[in-house]
Amino acid sequence: MRKIAIYVHGKGGNASEAEHYIPLLDDYEIVGFDYMTSTPWEARDEFRGFFAQYADYDSVILIANSIGAYFSMLALGADFSSWARVDHAFFISPVVDMEKLVCNMMLWANISEGELREKGVIPTSFGETLSWRYLSYVREHPICWNVPTDILYGSEDNLISYSDVRSFAEQTKATLTVMEGGEHWFHTKLQIDFLDNWLKNLLAKKSEFFI
Repeated sequence: MRKIAIYVHGKGGNASEAEHYIPLLDDYEIVGFDYMTSTPWEARDEFRGFFAQYADYDSVILIANSIGAYFSMLALGADFSSWARVDHAFFISPVVDMEKLVCNMMLWANISEGELREKGVIPTSFGETLSWRYLSYVREHPICWNVPTDILYGSEDNLISYSDVRSFAEQTKATLTVMEGGEHWFHTKLQIDFLDNWLKNLLAKKSEFFI
């Protein structure tokens, strides 16, 4: 049986983070996807090309962080089963409403929608560059996700609101686990231990569904 776990990092991460999951998924081949894109329109092509390589595997699971989860959902969409395979997804602090996140950043930077439309691209003081094309693309390509999914979320996430992730979980019938004190980036020993136990417990419960 050919089984693979594909890890997709968040912003600022890299594919080597996939090595962390090797002892947790010892019967799976682990692959980290070191994608190069930073825009959703490029992500669709790059992600689709990558996932298509593993369409003939017997079991494919996805582990994705933050914007990596968003790009994965955007690229795979509702029709991916005709050219790729993902049997189950585990999302950590996923960006589930990119339009709202971009609009929030506009508020933080005191930038109006009209101003962004007029200028096209505006850098911010907190390191993000806002783009009218980016916002328009996100609005024109809503997420459609129907893969069985489990979500881990930190109560102190400063990017994604609990109400948004809860709404997404309800709409997609995903399970949602909240770590009290957890942040958007799970990086402390306590947070990593919680993440590991979350994943191990879910894998144990769902082992009968995985080949």
